Amino acid sequence: MINFFRLLLAGMALAMAGLVSAVMTMHFAIHGAEVKVPDLQGLSVAEAVHRTANMGLNLGIDNRYYSVDVPAGRVLAQSPLPGAIVRREWRMRVTESLGPQRVAIPKVVGQQERVAAIEVRRLGLELEETAQMPFSAAPPGTVIAQNPQQGASGVERPSVSLLVSAPLLTPPPALVMPQLIGLPLATATALVVRAGLKVGPVENSYSSVPAAPDAEAAGTQLAPADTADPAGTVLGQSPVAGHRVEPGMTITLRVVQ
Repeated sequence: MINFFRLLLAGMALAMAGLVSAVMTMHFAIHGAEVKVPDLQGLSVAEAVHRTANMGLNLGIDNRYYSVDVPAGRVLAQSPLPGAIVRREWRMRVTESLGPQRVAIPKVVGQQERVAAIEVRRLGLELEETAQMPFSAAPPGTVIAQNPQQGASGVERPSVSLLVSAPLLTPPPALVMPQLIGLPLATATALVVRAGLKVGPVENSYSSVPAAPDAEAAGTQLAPADTADPAGTVLGQSPVAGHRVEPGMTITLRVVQ
């Protein structure tokens, strides 16, 4: 019996040792692949690349900004911040300093978009964004505004955004809703389509007597209550005849069943 307990205790000791070893192995596998992000600010880009590569991290330049405090070619900002814990092969991003602004922002307002773009790039600046706006005071494709303005100083990024004139939008011609009440459905549909309008779901009615006394106030025109039109005749329409409509608008018709 004593030998049995000794064997049992020995087995339990081996099991505990195996469990501790497994926990330590898992801890090393998880945390052994983690590194602490170094402080790269102020280093040259080459120094930052070398330092992060030795730690198993990947480094990429995300942006470039002007700075009066950090010399050109050095790290201005970084992500993640120093001290963060990341896994190896993590991609770090840095912002490179371009030093103080030395390039004068040119005036490109009044130039054609293509000419302005060439001028911006010729000076070593980037064309960041180009937007269009309908504008009648300049030919289409003309730069009507820029950011930063001509000669601006203290700008952050070496880029220029342009606002370019576009042709004025021509409003669609207004139409007058035709009178369709009393016409056969086929004739009314042809008139609607010919006018550039659309026919919506046709409402059927088993009586030519209007169902709602305030229907016309709601924009629906109905036939007089004392009419007895044959089946397939348009009894009501919305919008009413003479109403202003736009091309592509959907018309609702009520037809005698």
